[in-house]
Amino acid sequence: MTTPSGVLPGSQSDQPAIPPTSLRATRPFYWSVRREIWENRSIYVAPMAAAAVVLIGVLIGAVQQPYSEHLGAAFDKAGQVTVLGKMLEVAAIVILVTGLIAAAFYCLGALHGERRDRSILFWKSLPVSDLTTVLAKAVIPLVVMPLVLFVIVLATQLLLLGLSTIVLLLNGVSAVGPWTQLPLFEMPVVLFYSLVAFGLWYAPIWGWLLFVSGWARRATFLWAALPPLGFCVIEEIAFQTSRIADLLKYRFTGVIDEAFHRVARPEDVIGLAQLDPAKFVSSPALWIGLAIGAALCAAAVWLRRYRVPI
Repeated sequence: MTTPSGVLPGSQSDQPAIPPTSLRATRPFYWSVRREIWENRSIYVAPMAAAAVVLIGVLIGAVQQPYSEHLGAAFDKAGQVTVLGKMLEVAAIVILVTGLIAAAFYCLGALHGERRDRSILFWKSLPVSDLTTVLAKAVIPLVVMPLVLFVIVLATQLLLLGLSTIVLLLNGVSAVGPWTQLPLFEMPVVLFYSLVAFGLWYAPIWGWLLFVSGWARRATFLWAALPPLGFCVIEEIAFQTSRIADLLKYRFTGVIDEAFHRVARPEDVIGLAQLDPAKFVSSPALWIGLAIGAALCAAAVWLRRYRVPI
């Protein structure tokens, strides 16, 4: 028996059409970044350890000496850097420096480690290109580390602020000062801007470390540090000049002059009035550094494509 359309009941053509299942994109770049975070816990463990050291030091200091009186006296003097404000700045600097060191060592081991333990053979068997892998590793010091440091520094400063408030109240000193004298709403903005500026300014340094990580067979730290130092020594002996040394110094500390104004030291940056994003974005040194960093990352991609396990 057939239907009016001439098709037997129960046949395949008589069944309702099943829409094809939509396949979700594998997102290799996203998962490559996640893998770097999973496999390199020092990215967030080292800054957290530095924050713990700062908090322990403050707790010991609070027990050893009644610094609440000094806090109360400092908050009564307009324009004077408060004890708590200085403590927050020192805590931020300690955590940031620790994060920069952790980022440097991460870059030195990013490509070298997978060649040393021969895991590169496994990762190359996956449908993930060398470009995706190297870019995922470059994103760690450029994007992931600044975000991690922002969260850790902000949380540490809030804990220090709360601890100081409790100590002031327990010692009978007014705790209004920390909440009125410090630029609490400006400090996160300044912190985020500083982290972005330092991350972009150090792009050629991250690129150089990734390049050395993909090229050197061993002693990556020495191969990263000795060539620049060697060129400085050769220039000093042969020409009695220090242009290379000045250039390296400018690359490490020049961000302070380019991204901020009226600032002599990083710890002096405490307000929005001291930020100068227009000068930073228009700085030729920034774009030259980004171009050099991109070239070094491209060289690292080429090295990963042809280098063999150690």
